[in-house]
Amino acid sequence: MVKFGTGGWRAIIGEGFTKENIQKLSLALCLKMKAEGKADKGIVIGYDRRFLSKEAVIWACQIFGSQGIRVLFINRSSPTPLIMFYVMKHGLDYGMMVTASHNPAIYNGIKVFTHGGRDADERQTAQIEGYLLEAEKQYTPSDKEDGQMPPPSYTELVKAGMVAEINPMNEYLDNIISVINMDVIRERDLRIAIDPMYGVSLTALNTILSIARCTVETINSEHDTLFGGKMPAPTENTLRNLQNYVLDRYCDIGIATDGDADRLGVIDDKGRYLHANDILVMLYYYLLKYKGWRGPAVRNLATTHVLDKVAESFGQQCFEVPVGFKHISAKMQETGAIIGGESSGGLTVKGHINGKDGIYAASLLVEMIAVSGKKLSEIAEDIRREYGEIHMEERDYRFTPEEKEKIQKILLVEKKLPKLPFEVERVSYMDGCKVYFENGGWAIARFSGTEPLLRIFCEMEKEEEAVEVCRVFEEFLGV
Repeated sequence: MVKFGTGGWRAIIGEGFTKENIQKLSLALCLKMKAEGKADKGIVIGYDRRFLSKEAVIWACQIFGSQGIRVLFINRSSPTPLIMFYVMKHGLDYGMMVTASHNPAIYNGIKVFTHGGRDADERQTAQIEGYLLEAEKQYTPSDKEDGQMPPPSYTELVKAGMVAEINPMNEYLDNIISVINMDVIRERDLRIAIDPMYGVSLTALNTILSIARCTVETINSEHDTLFGGKMPAPTENTLRNLQNYVLDRYCDIGIATDGDADRLGVIDDKGRYLHANDILVMLYYYLLKYKGWRGPAVRNLATTHVLDKVAESFGQQCFEVPVGFKHISAKMQETGAIIGGESSGGLTVKGHINGKDGIYAASLLVEMIAVSGKKLSEIAEDIRREYGEIHMEERDYRFTPEEKEKIQKILLVEKKLPKLPFEVERVSYMDGCKVYFENGGWAIARFSGTEPLLRIFCEMEKEEEAVEVCRVFEEFLGV
């Protein structure tokens, strides 16, 4: 059964991610669009470089075509932000992206976007799941010989104009270029290393940075559905090669993006990995101090509170929301925030798309280096000096169904807490269990919405304090 999480629907290829489930989900979306009177505009669909991604779009096109809904098919592997941009720019009501983002290579999935280019929120995904019940009754596999007409073939749909193959990359890139200070970047003669992690960001990043006269060097750019044997997530553990490359080639910055290019990871000029929290804080600081913008920030509850300190120092506010970028973009719209992000590497800035974009964020980081006239390591040090040193400990745990039930009962039903080594100010159950300490630190235990994992994060001033809090939670929950 198709079930949406915080980042769309994701499933193991051949187990849940099957032709039948893809077509049933497509049929459910068709039924929803028709019920809402939003089928006339059609839908834009894209795909990434994962195994079966393009085939999945073709299977989906067969269903949309059989239902009389026109598909705008981006006919080459593309970044997820491109789909979001197209939905927003062209006033469509729906878009779809075949991707499992940063999940392991055995996964694939589908993200759905709604009017304005936003991630489908919980209400929308719940409605799609509701229409899936009707789709189950109506769906007929195309190879089932029961006298019913099979869905039209993809080639026939293209000939009939029900599927239009498009490539809107240029207008997406032009939009980014129009809001980035390309002239200042040209003057700096920057050397930049790019690691697309075998994903879909290379064309976009290479084009933008080459126009800005940067020297661009790339690693891991070929098409590999196994992502080099690593998860396509830009973490400290997966970016070792990029770190070495930056040091060996004396690069000003190393930029990596995840499998569908909506998240990024960064290596500074000294070869140090910058956590997504550091990048988010750095860009907010840059917007406020160097660009003179004013406005609040939005973060999820598993993201650094240093963002709150930066906001406060400029007379602004930082809002906290549950995990899932749909919550961030909704809160940004509500509050007029100028930046929103999460500790997993996704962020967005006001004036671009209503969702995370690793390509735009990377371009803005390069602008920051050029405008500030400082090295990335120097900017990071300025922020540490001004707002203090913090450490975040992050741990993931796998579990059996029985263990998950037990943990849920302890944390979320009985609402028990371990004996913690610091005074507790308050506890929130907005998304998992988050403990706020009186010393300004915090810890959270929650189940991932994209993978079968329990996640425990803790942010404290000292590393040993964060490690100790995680250890206490581990023992308490028996993980």
